[in-house]
Amino acid sequence: MTDLARTQPSALDQLPDRDPEETAEWGASLDAVARAAGSHRASYLMRRTLERAESAGLALPPLLETDYVNTIPTAAEPAFPGDEAMERRITAWNRWNAAAMVTRGSRDGLGGHIATFASAAWLYETGFQHFFRGKEAAGGSGDQLYIQGHASPGIYARAFLDGRLTEAHLDNFRREAGGDGLPSYPHPRRLPWLWEFPTVSMGIGPISAIYQARFNRYLAARGIKDTTDSHVWAFLGDGEMDEPESTAALALAGREGLDNLTFVINCNLQRLDGPVRANFKIVQELEAQFRAAGWNVVKSLWGSAWDELFALDTSGALVRRLREVPDGQFQTYATRDAAYIREHFFGADPELARLAQGLTDAKLIECFHTSRGGHEPRKVYAAYRAAVAHKGAPTVVLTQTVKGWTLGPGFESRNANHQMKKLTGKEFRAMRDLLELPIPDSELDDTLVPYAHPGPDSPEVRYLQERRAALGGPAPARKVHPVALPEPSAKPFETLAKGSGSQEIATTMAFVRLVKDLMRDKETGRRWVPIVPDEARTFGMESLFPTAGIYSPLGQTYDPVDRDQLLYYKEAANGQILNEGITEAGSMADFTAAATSYATHGEPMIPFYIFYSMFGWQRTADQMWALADQLGRGFLIGATAGRTTMTGEGLQHADGHSPLIASTNPAAIAYDPAFAYEIGVIVRDGLRRMYGPEAEDVFYYLTVYNETKVQPPMPAGDGVEEGILKGLYRYQEATAPAGDSPRIQLLASGTAIHWALEAQKILADDWGVAADVWSATSWSELRRDALSCDAAQLNGEDRVPYVTRALAGAPGPVLAVSDWMRAVPDQISQWVEQDWYSLGTDGFGLSDTREAARRHFGVDAPAIVVAALSRLARQGAVRATAPKEAAKRYGI
Repeated sequence: MTDLARTQPSALDQLPDRDPEETAEWGASLDAVARAAGSHRASYLMRRTLERAESAGLALPPLLETDYVNTIPTAAEPAFPGDEAMERRITAWNRWNAAAMVTRGSRDGLGGHIATFASAAWLYETGFQHFFRGKEAAGGSGDQLYIQGHASPGIYARAFLDGRLTEAHLDNFRREAGGDGLPSYPHPRRLPWLWEFPTVSMGIGPISAIYQARFNRYLAARGIKDTTDSHVWAFLGDGEMDEPESTAALALAGREGLDNLTFVINCNLQRLDGPVRANFKIVQELEAQFRAAGWNVVKSLWGSAWDELFALDTSGALVRRLREVPDGQFQTYATRDAAYIREHFFGADPELARLAQGLTDAKLIECFHTSRGGHEPRKVYAAYRAAVAHKGAPTVVLTQTVKGWTLGPGFESRNANHQMKKLTGKEFRAMRDLLELPIPDSELDDTLVPYAHPGPDSPEVRYLQERRAALGGPAPARKVHPVALPEPSAKPFETLAKGSGSQEIATTMAFVRLVKDLMRDKETGRRWVPIVPDEARTFGMESLFPTAGIYSPLGQTYDPVDRDQLLYYKEAANGQILNEGITEAGSMADFTAAATSYATHGEPMIPFYIFYSMFGWQRTADQMWALADQLGRGFLIGATAGRTTMTGEGLQHADGHSPLIASTNPAAIAYDPAFAYEIGVIVRDGLRRMYGPEAEDVFYYLTVYNETKVQPPMPAGDGVEEGILKGLYRYQEATAPAGDSPRIQLLASGTAIHWALEAQKILADDWGVAADVWSATSWSELRRDALSCDAAQLNGEDRVPYVTRALAGAPGPVLAVSDWMRAVPDQISQWVEQDWYSLGTDGFGLSDTREAARRHFGVDAPAIVVAALSRLARQGAVRATAPKEAAKRYGI
């Protein structure tokens, strides 16, 4: 057996070998090289052969890793198109002011982060000077920039240099209470003229960037807007890539060939507490992940100081050593002296020891302490140029830096530097000298370091502004060109208002029918964006497949198995539906991209994302919070809502708390409608509020149910529509008995209205109790209004909450019931003047019939009757034994 002969079975064994002798000769040649020149030489030749095969177009699986060296050799780097000396001065000013801003703020304990931008400064500056297109570029969208959250001080420093921010702004970093402050991180809601995308909630930036790039393609494919020139750039940290959302959609980007997308991952090898991969190599791990997902990978690891070392490495020993040293050890090299580096790095291999003999201590310090690909504009430019030139796949730039670079030995590569908030006067003087800034010692002390600016007419500022003008204006920037959508036809809403006659339909189906009709509207129909995570048939949306089509950049390259059916599965390059498969995180990223298109592209879109209720707010509430930060607009639909309407699915599908989570989001307008006509009123008003002439930065959340019921017509009366929108109206007054009969008010939301109506009849027929039934369409909107009134009263205004006014004088106690936990209706209890009690579905869900589940939770009609009698008995309105008698009669 030869040296390299395999001993394990191979998948190739099942394929016929037409020339075994030739195959054996190739194997023998490889064995001969290994014996004569070593296994490393044999490996090198094999990689060269695979590269040759790839360039020739041969169909071979790609290698998942390359050597721990730059993808682009120094000799192949393109000419740098700018004034490198000028750009170094600009970057120096920005470094200084970023550090000064955080240090000044730290006097009052406001904190901030210095080390991240210090490592990434050139990654941003090279982009701003040569790549990032602004909103004034052709097409009006520019590039979309997802800035790493902890690098925000550097972006503010740049805006200060180009005149968009003043010293007063910088001194208000993290001081927002007065209304003029700068938010700690990219928060569009707090600084809407600058930031487009919130990114500091780790993991949301990467997945959002992927779906933004994908949505750009969607807009173009559907003829909404030409986004050919828009490029998405996402700046990420190597530690952030541990978040599951960061890598969740890599395969989507690779599969759909999103070459309008570039990830730039700042591999400073550190996360918040220490090394990202102390015992491994994060760069190599990430390279394998991205290559496996179909991405183009560009590594920019080493600065030009390493060129001499690589030129001396004729045996490959240096490259082998770089690949085997774990990241934790390499961080140690970045803080130790030359003697340590000689002993522990070069001393591990005789060939490396000989190589190091010709290197000075200064050279070793330069290479191992500071010379990284991410710190040299020529290296960064070469990587970015390769990224935007690559076609057919997204690109990730893996660039190595030193966290805290230029901040001095107390910061650079230190495990704690993420939490280090300020520099001393001595450290600022050292930084000034290193950056060669003209700041005199007289302006530096340990109490208040100054901001520094070369002047509005300085060569640096003129250069910066000229470069931005050539690229289409300032960046980052968020611009909104108000485009009000025309009001759709009233007919679809009138249809819902008429009810369903004798037909039983679920409110889920009522919503789908409404949207299907709205999608036919000549003016606004094409702007609807249906989003569903592989549950369209569950929600009755399959009727949209052949008419609207499912978006796919490839169209439909196969003959669908159900082609002979009326509602066949139709994919199309201009499809309107985004069916994302089983990914709520991806669907929410889709929704966010569509919900903010009015600002990103000046094209208002109307997304509705329909999902299993339980898998919305519980699973992706962080993305919904970011959606609010990004000022998104659209409709979130929690289908199969409630804890007892989908009980065959069991505990993890039974949702009893989503409206409570939704109530924590200030931008969410949440409704729990009971009837189809209520949905029509709410959606119509939502379109007005979000897409009308005075558009609001809110989004709607509606819960809909899969339980089929006859949908009644909308009751007559001027106050019904107002009550639906404000959150409460009397749906059905007690019809009997009358006179001095005991009275009670039943408030119910969603599907619980049907239990309340049944209880109303039982109370009247069996106990002589008159009950009014109210539809509580939104507990949280009632609470929001009440809180607003409370705040106004503290300022001397005489305002009474709507819920208090609506129930004013209503006789008897109030009993609230819903298919949610009791805390949902209890949100309004303090503003109800009557005796208050609630019923709900607290606890875990279970699998059984709806009737059994409702009896289990004590929310069915008999349970409501017993609870009502109990409250009335406490007031002496019915005999004290009535509740017990009722419980026995109904088997509770």
